[in-house]
Amino acid sequence: MMWRLTKAVLVLVVLAALAFMAYAYIGPIFFAEDFAAPVDEVTKPVTLEVE
Repeated sequence: MMWRLTKAVLVLVVLAALAFMAYAYIGPIFFAEDFAAPVDEVTKPVTLEVE
């Protein structure tokens, strides 16, 4: 019984890893807006302390 449970969990982990990799490679084709980088320009003042 324990072997079946371990085997089932292992199979689910492998399938989840494959699904994650497929989404990473194929996702930008179907869900381009989710993978797009933000295009807002950010400007922040920087104070440098020099001795």
